[in-house]
Amino acid sequence: MKKIRFLPIVMISCCFQFCHTDRVEKLKDGLLIHLEGDVKQVQLQVINDKIIRVSASPEDKISTTPSLISVVGNNTGAKWTSTIDDHTATLKTNALTATVDLKTGLVQFKDAQGNTIINEGGKAFTPITIDGKKLFRLQQLFDSPADEAFYGLGQPQTGLMNYKNQDVDLTQYNSQVAVPFVLSSRHYGILWDNYSITRFGDDRPYEELASMELTDKKGQKGSLTATYGIRNQQDSVFLQRGESKIDYSFIPSLKTIPQGYPMAKGIVTWEGKVSPKESGDQKFYVSASGYIRIWIDGVLMLDKWREGWNPGPSVFKKAMQTGEQHDLKIEWIPESNQAFISLKHLSPTPERLKDKMAFTSEAGEKIDYYFIYGAHPDEVINGYRTVTGKAAILPKWALGFWQSRERYKTQRDVISTVQEFRKRQIPLDNIVMDWSYWEENAWGSQDFDSARFPDAKGMIDSLHDLYHTHFMISVWAKFYKDIPNYKVMNDKGYLYTQSIKDSIRDWIGKGYISTFYDAFNADARKEFWGMLNKHLFSKGVDAWWLDATEPDIYSNSTIDYRKQLMNPTALGPSTQYFNPFALMNAKGIYEGQRETKPDQRVFILTRSAFAGLQRYSAATWSGDIASRFDELARQIPAGLNFCMSGLPYWTTDIGGFYVEDKYDKPDPQGENLQEWRELNTRWYQYGAFCPLFRAHGQYPYREVYNIAPENSQEYQSIVYYDRLRYRLMPYIYSLAGQTYHNGYTLMRGLLMDFDQDTAVRQIGDQFMFGPAFLVNPVYAYKARSRALYLPAGQGWYNLYDGRYTDGGQHITAAAPLNRIPLYVKAGSIVPFGPDIQYTGQQAADTITLYVYGGSNGTFSLYEDEGLNYNYEKGAFSTIAFKYNDTDNTLTLGKRAGEFPGMLQQRSFRIVKVDKAHPQAFDLAANKGQLVQYNGNEQTIHINL
Repeated sequence: MKKIRFLPIVMISCCFQFCHTDRVEKLKDGLLIHLEGDVKQVQLQVINDKIIRVSASPEDKISTTPSLISVVGNNTGAKWTSTIDDHTATLKTNALTATVDLKTGLVQFKDAQGNTIINEGGKAFTPITIDGKKLFRLQQLFDSPADEAFYGLGQPQTGLMNYKNQDVDLTQYNSQVAVPFVLSSRHYGILWDNYSITRFGDDRPYEELASMELTDKKGQKGSLTATYGIRNQQDSVFLQRGESKIDYSFIPSLKTIPQGYPMAKGIVTWEGKVSPKESGDQKFYVSASGYIRIWIDGVLMLDKWREGWNPGPSVFKKAMQTGEQHDLKIEWIPESNQAFISLKHLSPTPERLKDKMAFTSEAGEKIDYYFIYGAHPDEVINGYRTVTGKAAILPKWALGFWQSRERYKTQRDVISTVQEFRKRQIPLDNIVMDWSYWEENAWGSQDFDSARFPDAKGMIDSLHDLYHTHFMISVWAKFYKDIPNYKVMNDKGYLYTQSIKDSIRDWIGKGYISTFYDAFNADARKEFWGMLNKHLFSKGVDAWWLDATEPDIYSNSTIDYRKQLMNPTALGPSTQYFNPFALMNAKGIYEGQRETKPDQRVFILTRSAFAGLQRYSAATWSGDIASRFDELARQIPAGLNFCMSGLPYWTTDIGGFYVEDKYDKPDPQGENLQEWRELNTRWYQYGAFCPLFRAHGQYPYREVYNIAPENSQEYQSIVYYDRLRYRLMPYIYSLAGQTYHNGYTLMRGLLMDFDQDTAVRQIGDQFMFGPAFLVNPVYAYKARSRALYLPAGQGWYNLYDGRYTDGGQHITAAAPLNRIPLYVKAGSIVPFGPDIQYTGQQAADTITLYVYGGSNGTFSLYEDEGLNYNYEKGAFSTIAFKYNDTDNTLTLGKRAGEFPGMLQQRSFRIVKVDKAHPQAFDLAANKGQLVQYNGNEQTIHINL
């Protein structure tokens, strides 16, 4: 009897185990789990010990469409084990455990000690069909504890640093860059492999103001009082009416502006009261150009200006309770006949999204993401680059100063500008040619207008040979209809056709009909490069400035129309492939140039970006931003989050791109002139510590000698920081080497170095420039001091006087017009090179090492040839420095590696700074303990 009873139990148990085993396939690189619910497939792929790819589908098979952003293959060779029980399938590496619930398909990640890192909180697939292709609207939720902080996501310019409990729209716009990678304070990152428009956070569509209860000035419910007035005419009313929405978002919506209203002379106000239908934080989303100010209960919530043709985003929250009425006033001064404003609202975050981190994408074939773990943020970002590609080392000259403006119109403009820099001995490495160097009716010719540039090759040769200056040129993916290059591309089917069918004209002269090429087409990319090579690269062009790479085929179009303008792509519907145009465009130029001239480093600057761009030797600038102090303030967290998205090279238009009338109509005078000079001075002070150092913008001209006279504080400060940048070149280039070889990041949100100090998590206006410098930009007019935080756990030295202050405290630092507060971390070893006018002027045969006491320290000096790709083959050298604070010694390590032209002998000057012996940094000083170095290790006792 016992046997009879025992046998069925054994048989049932075996069958149950067999059934679950049958549902889990062990692949070469992971597990494929077959489920029976809404999610039918979940796959775990091991990339390495700390990176696991998760794919999921509601269908019987998971799509195998190749990734655009990943460079890792399917057989990585990583070691792992797996176990299966009645409820879960578990995959384990040396560092991670990933467990899949066999009922729900949800994944949990734990570290090697068994501590939970993150849990999935839900998956959703909504079937959709686009252009006959079956796709899904996708959503992936993750549980997120209250104390977590999030960074990255590209370059949203809303002024936010930490995206916890915030909503981020990942849509490519001019100045808004979408990169679907988030970095968590809990030492992990999520790389979301999807190319469509994506929302991080609340996925609900933005709603009109009518989603709240509205009351106008007269107490009538249902709308606000909208008054369309005439500026500078007191109490003028062109029209007054009730309005329940504020939505002049795109060109078509401007048709609803009251007929005959002179927007260029207008001022519009919306006034009344709002009451929420649900208590809690009400979320407001603004997109506006012109002047916009918003008050709630008399408190100014927003005060911004942008040029009419380029609206920018803002977000804010306001706690409100149902039954309460709150005064609302919006004031808009359009300034032009094409300006935009939109104010949308969302009620408090719904329960299903509370304590969650969410990605929601418009279209995709599957849920696909990489979970990346690390002991510290740099390791996580290095993991991101393991998946998407190493960040190529830029040519050394690209780390120097670039001069640009909108725009140099003739060959003489270019040469005379460089001549003036050399005459004044202002360091410079690159001059930039902006758009419209071609004949007016030949956009897309990829060639110079011979009337204004009679000898373009001779001009570039002179820049190289006489003035030791490099030449970057603006290149658009745009073609005017019927020019020869258009015909070539059109005949081969390489162009988007909708704007041609719709006869859309641009803003040049009489207006010309144009379109863009399809960068998703590999053959089109090769053809495009061939045109650049034939007419530009062959003349000696050094680098490429890729403008309007969102792609901005027709500015201020609706999203739906933008999709039509680039549909279909060679890979599929534009809805599915909306965001990565910049990635594919850069890919074509990078691959084309490397094939054409393999011994010259590619360098690309592009207005948009996407995950993986760093592998194509490409940097990004923050787009067409305003010349305002508040815009300068927003650049700081924008740049930090961009770099924390894994893309290390970033810059802004120093001074801002477009200017208010007070600065250029007529030339600024009096107080306006003083503000203009101070704005540029503060921006240069900040820009010197960005990964790339570049001035650009509309008139007034942006050269330092056109900003302020030589004897002014402003001029002298700008030149000081330019020279400081060049003296720091051994430090900066060493960090560029670390960025490629070790996955480092030059421009660093404070969390990256002080992640145990919770006080830094919200700080978006300070950052580390490499391991040594705490940079504290000044972004308020007439400010002569600024509050800042010195991170805990180390001491800090004021660069300018060498005085020491303990960390872990808030201070108010002096910020005279000619300086921003700069602090150096205790234990830092900072190499300063010779005083040079361009990066290739001379080898750093004498380097001054400033050693900051109070803690042990290290630094590795990296060098290579600076212009070619031999570093990829091991042609580089490093010298490790090690400071021992206890016995006050500095060890110069044995040189490792070699490259052609390497210095065999050099000198180091050692300057010690400590609490008892403050030493001011001095650009002109030739001080320090002189040591000869021949490549062998030596230890020096530092004299004080």
